[in-house]
Amino acid sequence: MGTTEDLSLARKPKKMPIDRAEWGSYFDESGHILKSQEFVSSQILEKGLDPLVRSEAWKFLTGYYSWQTSHDERLTIESMRRKSYESLCNMCDKIQPLLETEHRDFMDVRNFIKSDVQRLYIKDAQGNTMVDKGQLEKILLLNYMCNVEAEYQQGFHEMLLLFRLLVEKEHEIYWLFQFFLQKTENSCIMNIGVGKNLAMLRSLIAFMDPDFSKHLERKGQVVQSLFPWFCLLFQRVFRTFDDVWRLWEVFLTGMPCRNFQVMVAYTMLQMVRDQIVQEDMSGDDILTLCNNLIDLEANELIAKACTTYELLMKHEKKVPQELQEFFGQPQQ
Repeated sequence: MGTTEDLSLARKPKKMPIDRAEWGSYFDESGHILKSQEFVSSQILEKGLDPLVRSEAWKFLTGYYSWQTSHDERLTIESMRRKSYESLCNMCDKIQPLLETEHRDFMDVRNFIKSDVQRLYIKDAQGNTMVDKGQLEKILLLNYMCNVEAEYQQGFHEMLLLFRLLVEKEHEIYWLFQFFLQKTENSCIMNIGVGKNLAMLRSLIAFMDPDFSKHLERKGQVVQSLFPWFCLLFQRVFRTFDDVWRLWEVFLTGMPCRNFQVMVAYTMLQMVRDQIVQEDMSGDDILTLCNNLIDLEANELIAKACTTYELLMKHEKKVPQELQEFFGQPQQ
């Protein structure tokens, strides 16, 4: 049903991202938004955000700000977020000595975080240090202590770096990361969303491309081994951070469907489908090929994944119930 030929139809002229002038036109003099959330989200899906407006727009997309607020109300929210973060820090400072002595897991996680962050390369093209590693360690440890659902996992340090490059204030980094995880339904969390993503990816392949599904099943646990794509939300497959932000902000819009990350994964598999089948590659070789999908261009991948979704919707009445529910389709 879905082939690389189908996805080639997704190539469309690139539209200019939403810049300061366009973003400003969405608001009245008091800062209230004039457009609907659905309209703004659809424009972000179609065009993306200029880097100069991304940090502000993400505060709306993540729920850091309500879409119904005025400029003055957002100043109040900003102050509230800062004070709430300071309270969390104070609370964690008080209980940390107890955790250090009573919970071995805490010390292990703290060491994992420190080790991961120290391996990050944080210099720009001129060799200047871009971020404070100590700050990243602090936020990741706080996230571990305060978020009972999202335990620390390797890769969080890479994800958090992108939030630090997006905003500067410590409370902004922390809350945007928290809200991002919530808004994307913890889909990158190994013990929450990743397993569901992999199961739905298998179901999607079986429905959209049954021959390919059978081929992959004969090669072992191939689909299940693609979990790094979801754990990092495809961060390592792009050529630039701008491409990563571009895809992530589409996830935040909830368009064109819920759990769009699985559409993206299916689309990436379709990029190498013919090679996998024609060369009758082994399971290990398939994984190597998938892991070598790098330096992709976000707009092109998003367009192809949207086409994948359109292809699915052409057969809406035949789509299995579990896929309808997962992608946000109404129950029949």
